Amino acid sequence: MAGQRNLKKTVLALLPGPDIDRILSELAAHPPEALLNALFSGICSADPQTRWHAITAMGATVARLAGQDMEAARVVMRRFMWSLNDESGGIGWGAPEAMAECLALHAGLAEEYTKILVSFMREDGFYLELPALQRGLMWGVARVAQVRPDLLRFWQAPGYLLPYLESEDPMVRALAARALGQLRVVAAEKKIARCLGDTTEFSLYADHRLSSVTADQLVREALAALAPVAE
Repeated sequence: MAGQRNLKKTVLALLPGPDIDRILSELAAHPPEALLNALFSGICSADPQTRWHAITAMGATVARLAGQDMEAARVVMRRFMWSLNDESGGIGWGAPEAMAECLALHAGLAEEYTKILVSFMREDGFYLELPALQRGLMWGVARVAQVRPDLLRFWQAPGYLLPYLESEDPMVRALAARALGQLRVVAAEKKIARCLGDTTEFSLYADHRLSSVTADQLVREALAALAPVAE
């Protein structure tokens, strides 16, 4: 137990560091199952860099775990799902993002759980009501779209993303537009264009870096992704 506590302290001290490659390299020296509790704490952190590095590390760790023991990885996925359930008594901070990172990094998990990620958008599914969780979900859908767009299309994610363009939360709208752009949903172009002009600023984690963006910037990037490619 003392060894596990010490490892947790070590991991939580490592996560705020600036070099995610170094963090992942150091974590890879430990058995994946030994890292999970520390990473679950990390994805709930109030510090943005700690939180996002924990999400990245969780994806890498669970993908490694799935390569060794698929059932153990499924237990982790069910833990994400439970944390987002009202009956859990918690909020599930970081769970949609971490779940999506796992799906992006492991094809087997993606085959089994992409439909669950999509169901978090569905009012007849496991719908997430809190805008703060919806932001994480929109980020997560976009993350999976970078790697496995066909799976998201198979589970009809584009249709479930569209209503989020009308969210009262500017971050949710912008992140939904980003996901639709990455999925190349040309039919959404006019609805995405209605979100132009919003100067709300927030932090976006992409390519393992946090940067400041505006909602309008993400909407413009989404529209650019939908533009026809010049011959």
